[in-house]
Amino acid sequence: MKRLQVLVLAVLGPSFFSMAHAQMGANWFNKPAIAEVINPVVGKGAQYQTTHGDKSNAAPELQEITIVGKESFEGKEGFWMEIAHQEKNQKGMVYAKVLFTREDFQFHKMIMQQPGQPAMQMPFSPSDKTKARMHDEIEKWSATGTETITVPAGTFSCKHWKKDKGPNDTGESEIWTSDKVSPFGVVKEVSPGRTMLLVKLISDATDHITGPVTTFDPEAMKRQMMERMQQQKPPQP
Repeated sequence: MKRLQVLVLAVLGPSFFSMAHAQMGANWFNKPAIAEVINPVVGKGAQYQTTHGDKSNAAPELQEITIVGKESFEGKEGFWMEIAHQEKNQKGMVYAKVLFTREDFQFHKMIMQQPGQPAMQMPFSPSDKTKARMHDEIEKWSATGTETITVPAGTFSCKHWKKDKGPNDTGESEIWTSDKVSPFGVVKEVSPGRTMLLVKLISDATDHITGPVTTFDPEAMKRQMMERMQQQKPPQP
């Protein structure tokens, strides 16, 4: 699953989406300050365009984040967030949806579906080291003021967030958020080597994951990954 480096786990940080296996346990960390921009509304969402500074010839990537349903979890109001992405040389979209509770900013389930494949609920058992790293990353974000910015989706009055630069970071990371954008408020995100911009707001989102949900099969996942690698190989002369 491709990364989407914004508001979920810093938030929706690469550490979250690069782990395509995720059934999140509760109470990983305290609700961070940056989580204040969360505004899930069923049927609403946003489309984003990502460009990479080190891939000047590559076409921009498009991702969509939408809220496609609600489900109570342990007495708390939960929302199903769907993430859609079309990978390079892949026919069709890859979809994943995550159940999270807004009240405590915890993630509880993840279901993923690749083109032509059954939907799978993904197991995940993060190590203490991974939990600590995620907690540290999300706590690095702090608000620095407000700013009006213009992106392809229009002009927005935003809160500006910056991430403290760590010893291994190659540059600053920044996020601009607006309460007009659901579910995670992101209007623009800039980090070393990549920029993500809000392209359009979505008001008629529906659930794209269809059919019965199966239990995660690691061997089946390996086969799917091998098939995708074969599809992405350039043709032999």
